[in-house]
Amino acid sequence: MEDTGQGKDPLEERLKLLRDIRNYLCYLREMGVEGVPAPQGGLTLEDIRREIGDCRRCRLHKERRNIVFGSGNPHAVLVFVGEGPGREEDIQGLPFVGAAGEMLTRIIERVLGLRREDVYIANVVKCRPPKNRTPYPDEIATCLPFLEKQLEVIRPKIIVALGSVAAQSLIGTKEGITSLRGRFHYYRGDTVIMPTYHPAYLLRNPGKKKETYHDMLMVKEKLKELGVVK
Repeated sequence: MEDTGQGKDPLEERLKLLRDIRNYLCYLREMGVEGVPAPQGGLTLEDIRREIGDCRRCRLHKERRNIVFGSGNPHAVLVFVGEGPGREEDIQGLPFVGAAGEMLTRIIERVLGLRREDVYIANVVKCRPPKNRTPYPDEIATCLPFLEKQLEVIRPKIIVALGSVAAQSLIGTKEGITSLRGRFHYYRGDTVIMPTYHPAYLLRNPGKKKETYHDMLMVKEKLKELGVVK
């Protein structure tokens, strides 16, 4: 359906407002303005997981087996964010453990020169959408604040957004992954985001691996600048 510009999605507007407020508060603190509380001060990943609890905040809880919170290094410089759990992830309660997860692990190890345990991996939504469909906007709006809290705790320098849902949710745009990938974007100050194709998409479209490889080489250069890899 063509966007005529006559109306705006209230959920997207709310998400954008929330991001703008948080970004402005972070900016004020960086500028030395006193009296601005630190976002989620003292919060841990365990606190966030407890807050999620046996979540029933949206319809996705009805068919899930497990909440897939995230895994990896809680102090990671690099975080990968996907769309949502698939079948194997739902069964095991861990992100990216199926065929797409095997491809992601190869990218981490062979292209970036890291171990999987060096990075942190999470998703925008924590429960598997039925038949792996794309999460609906209200499901994203319900779950995104938990991902944002995870990122506030971890404080990564680089985020790799795997696929359109992750990239659009974190950057706050409607652009597709094809136009977003291949260049860095910014997330709350000096954290950079590299959008790229989701590993599941690469399994269906192996011709796009070359573009993803290019994106990951750009990420590797950033890691070199930070002294994480040689």
